[in-house]
Amino acid sequence: MKVKLGASLLSWITPNWNPEAGKYAIEKTAKAGFDLIEILLPNSMEFNSKDVKQQLKNNDLDVVCSLNLPKEAHIAFYPKNAEKLIKEAIDKSSELETDFLGGVLHGGIGVFSGNPLSENEVEIIVEVWSNIADYAKKKGVNVGIEPINRYESYVCNTAENVLNLITKTEKDNLFLHLDTFHMNIEENNFYDPIILAGKKLKHVHITESHRGMLGEGTVNWNELFRALKETDFEGNLVLENFSSSIPGMQQAVSLWQQSPYEAEDLAKKSLEFLRKQF
Repeated sequence: MKVKLGASLLSWITPNWNPEAGKYAIEKTAKAGFDLIEILLPNSMEFNSKDVKQQLKNNDLDVVCSLNLPKEAHIAFYPKNAEKLIKEAIDKSSELETDFLGGVLHGGIGVFSGNPLSENEVEIIVEVWSNIADYAKKKGVNVGIEPINRYESYVCNTAENVLNLITKTEKDNLFLHLDTFHMNIEENNFYDPIILAGKKLKHVHITESHRGMLGEGTVNWNELFRALKETDFEGNLVLENFSSSIPGMQQAVSLWQQSPYEAEDLAKKSLEFLRKQF
């Protein structure tokens, strides 16, 4: 298994990117001992890749990028907006010299049609994904698509949902990006989706059922890591748990309960938990 252990930008700051906060998150991630940071790109794409690349170099830290589509770029409703935004995110990823862009790239978070995904919507998504896959290939970027729970999207809730759509594109640089928080809601277990995905799984958000300290919730970590080992997983395991000690985090991610851990303790002890699994 060739695995890199990372921390999300959200381990340290709210999703609202600004240069000072980004620099802080990079420094904290490196100091805590992670291999890489996952930078959630701002929808505005106001992001100075040159400066960030230098900060990463100064801290000897690898990077991957992610993007969560906003409501105004819901693919099924606004395919041109979505394609444009994802291509801009691919550009930023390429500028940072990372080969991976992940995130919620199947639909806008919080957008619902009131019905299950239709065949017409499938055709629209497959066309947009095919276009962005071709664009990403020229830039040397692999794209990972993250299914999320039913309360945030109707498009892709499970690993199988994403894999089926990827198959329809016939593109080899589209991959699955899983998140244990969403898996805990939508999947039957933590083993089968990983076995089903095999080498199509490139990226996993590691987070507890309550977004807190790993091992203190209901996620079946033994199942998860058994599957990762059996498939000889090669990719990134990125911590994405949240602390209410970060100003604005409760409002940003609906973390209404007070966290028992400060952000730094949460990150460091969760990293220790991950390392023990290997």
